[in-house]
Formats: sequence, C-alpha cells, structure tokens
Amino acid sequence: MSPVLRRILSPNGRAVAFVAVALAVVGTVAAYVLGDAARYHSLHTAAPVVASVPEGRIADGPRIVFRHTGVDSKYGVVAMVALDDPGGPRAFTDLACDRLDATRTGASCLQTKRGVVTRYDLLELDRHWKVTDKIALPGLPSRTRLSPDGSLVATTTFVAGHSYMQTGFSTSTEIRHVDGTSYGDLEKFHLLIDGHDSQPADRNIWGVTFVDDRTFYATVATGGRTYLVRGDLPSRTLRTLRTNAECPSVSPDGTRIAYKVRAPGSGLPHWSIGVLDLVTNHEQVLRRETASVDDQVEWLDDDTLLYGLAREHEAGVTDVWRIDARANARPHLLIEQAWSPAVVRR
Repeated sequence: MSPVLRRILSPNGRAVAFVAVALAVVGTVAAYVLGDAARYHSLHTAAPVVASVPEGRIADGPRIVFRHTGVDSKYGVVAMVALDDPGGPRAFTDLACDRLDATRTGASCLQTKRGVVTRYDLLELDRHWKVTDKIALPGLPSRTRLSPDGSLVATTTFVAGHSYMQTGFSTSTEIRHVDGTSYGDLEKFHLLIDGHDSQPADRNIWGVTFVDDRTFYATVATGGRTYLVRGDLPSRTLRTLRTNAECPSVSPDGTRIAYKVRAPGSGLPHWSIGVLDLVTNHEQVLRRETASVDDQVEWLDDDTLLYGLAREHEAGVTDVWRIDARANARPHLLIEQAWSPAVVRR
C-alpha cells in the first residue's frame, strides 16, 4: 500500500475525506437553490409579454374581466380586454384575486392573504375597482358570482371541520346583498329532493348562478350524488331538478344552463360541459372538448361558452377557451394566460 493511500485510509484521513465530500454536496445544493431562487425572482419580476394598454382604454366599454396567469410581475392581477378584441391588448388593475366576477356596476373578488395565519376575504368593489366592503371568508376561495344587476353576491369556499366528512371536501356557500344583508349559509335552506323534504347532514352546496334577485341555480351533493337545484331566496328553498350537473351557469337570455357533467367510470373524474334547455328539458353534452373542464363556465353570449383550462407542463398558467353551446362544436383558444373570466356586456 502506498503512503498516500495509507494516509487516506487512516481514521484522520477518512474524517477529512468525509468532510470534503459533505462540503462538496452542500456547495452543489446551495448553488442549485440560489440559482433556482434567482430564476424564480427573474420570472416573477419580469414585465408581461402580452401587450397592455391603460385601464381607461377598456374599463368603460363591453369587456371580459379575468385573472392574469402569466408568470411575471402581474401574476394573479385582475386584467381586462375589450369584448370585441379578446386577443388584443389587456389593461391591468392593481388588484389581485383568486376568483372574481364583474358587472357594469361593480365586482366581487375572492382573495387569499398568506402569512403566519393565512386569511381569506371577499372584496366588494365599485365599477372603478375601489373596495367598498371586505368580508372574512371561512375557507379557501372556490367560486363567486354576482346577480345581473350586481346587487347580490354569492361565494363558495372550501372548509374543514364538518364532522361527517371523512374523505372528499366540504364547502360553505353564502349569498348576501352587497349592502351587507346576508341570507347565510345555503345549507340552512329548506331542501326538496325529487319533491320530498330532505335535510341530510352530509349536504354540500356550491357554484351559485343568478337568474335575478330572487331565483338562482346551484349544486347540492349528498349521499354520493350531485344535483342541479333551483333556489328561491324569499322562501329559502332549494329544489332538485336533475342529477350529475355541477357548477351551473345560466345563459344571458335565461333559456339554458351550462354545467359540468361527470363521465362514468372509476379513477380520476373527467368533466365535460353539458347544456340544458330549460324549455324542452333536453341536455346535450359538448364532447368535442376532450379536456376535463373543472371550472364554472361563463356565457360569452347566448350561444357561446367560456371556461379555463390549465396548461400542461406550466404550473399555475391557465388559458380561457371558448366553445359554441352545441353538441358538435369545437373549442378554440380565446385569451392566453387568463382565468376566471367575467363578461361585462354593458
């Protein structure tokens, strides 16, 4: 054995070698972490690659309002495009939202404020994006919708602590006047399943869409089934209409409802878009959209639907797509780097 090898294999030599290897590993990891942090900082401080214009150029006309999802300095910020130019330049506000809705009179914004204690809020805003009220939410933001005249706001959040929930999720859905009067959690409403009184302990409600200031539609889940329900605010009543229909959205003319339809089978759920004609009670499923659409759709007009889809291999980035509300329609990309669209038609 050579003197050098004998020295390395000695107790002191092995200790020195161990320390050298450990320092090399620590150095490599530190370099990777610092490099990754630098790349993250660079991405999130960069200007958006999309064209932009001042807010005043778009804010007063027909428009689509949405959450910008480009990985840049405006990530999560509310933006808008002209209704007749959805692929054109977008105007950014100063407000960040997880979910939002907007009308010509104002907007609702669900926010997550991360900190030592994470907080969730509903912000009510006027047409100039000025906050008029802030209400604490009981859980993670999921859905929000305003009534057509903007006088009512609905919120759905994911919550924990319901004793009946061993698996799955639990929700809290509330409707309130923007002046502060609340109808409370919809789980307290009188539920009629197939015309019969029912108050199951495991019911969950989510995804409100308004017809007017009295009537709305939503989803109720109980006993392993989901129902499309029609709600009446004055009587605080929910009546089931059909099964396997979630996150409804009523058309501007009030004649149809679009919603998520779950495909049969086990494994991960696959969601298609279904459209129900309220006059004929005929449902058609838009099967040429092959992606799973796990979103509450929005109506662009009486014939066209909007929805968000996550991009593959780009975490956090989503796009808004459109599809005609007929069975053989093909989907088309409408707004890149966008989520939670709300159409303001004037």
